[in-house]
Amino acid sequence: MWFRLLAVLGLALALSIGVSAAQKKKKKSKKDEEPITQTLAVVQDPPAAVTAESARLSFRVAPLSGKGLLTQQIRDGLKALVSAHRGDTIIKIRAFVAGTGDMRRVREIVSETFAERRVSLPAVTTIQAGALPLEGAQVVLESIAMEKKAVNPHGIAILQSMTVEQVQAALTSIGLPGMRVLRATCYLQSLEGYAEARATVRAAFPSAAINILQMQRLPSRAPLNCEVVAALAETPAGVEFKDGSRMVLIPPAKLVITSTQLAFHDQDKDIRLAFERLGKTLDGMHVGFPDVVAANVYPLAQDVAAKVRGVQVEFFAKQRPPVVSSFLMEGLPSLDSSFGLEAVAVAK
Repeated sequence: MWFRLLAVLGLALALSIGVSAAQKKKKKSKKDEEPITQTLAVVQDPPAAVTAESARLSFRVAPLSGKGLLTQQIRDGLKALVSAHRGDTIIKIRAFVAGTGDMRRVREIVSETFAERRVSLPAVTTIQAGALPLEGAQVVLESIAMEKKAVNPHGIAILQSMTVEQVQAALTSIGLPGMRVLRATCYLQSLEGYAEARATVRAAFPSAAINILQMQRLPSRAPLNCEVVAALAETPAGVEFKDGSRMVLIPPAKLVITSTQLAFHDQDKDIRLAFERLGKTLDGMHVGFPDVVAANVYPLAQDVAAKVRGVQVEFFAKQRPPVVSSFLMEGLPSLDSSFGLEAVAVAK
């Protein structure tokens, strides 16, 4: 009897020890397990080009801010633009960066912001300006959005960089008052005359989203020039070029709007290569150089600007050249870039 009792107690003790050891081993194994590596989602690059409808375009300029560094100012600017467009689809962001911040952050933050919102990414243009008209401001953002309904039922006009007086004269020639201007981006060679310049631009284009900046750090005596987009009051029969191809009238139509194509180095072959890469982007959107109605060129030196003018005639339509604005700027996202190029084309 005692032998059986001792045997039962021994078996119970062995089982208890076994369970305790298994529990400890289980706890230890869980503790010793390596944590699962989390893979961060890869943020997509902004598209090389987007499509839009000229009748549904709206334009905004984010308010300048001197708070924080470049990253915070980009995020604040994007937040302001998203709020201003009230749910409309933003298709293009153009950023003018001043100071020493890394311009490449613009594309990264735009991608992150729109990915977080789970909406399509806009095309992005990033240019370094000489200065912005607010102490501490490192970036100003412009946006183009597609509204849910037609807001420019007759189409739009795009005017190349001209003085305010020249823009007014061009608009008057087609019967448009200054209040039809949707956006005016104006370039100064020195911010010393900023207050007077802004008053002049606001008086001339009272309804426009206005952006005024200094092109390069070293000031010069060049006049204030503005590139302008206006809403037409009458629908043209088709695409019409006016004022010696300094203004183009675009009826309600499908547009292709590109981001900036950079040129690396400044030899003629390098400049041609940039145009060829732009051509591939256009081909991918089922348009080509003959369909380009407007283009912006951002050279960093006068000699580069002259070379671009010489090369662009090889690509743009000779019988109907597009409206081309050229702005001598301070810098581009790549250190070895010589100029940037962006275009607007009308799809057939």
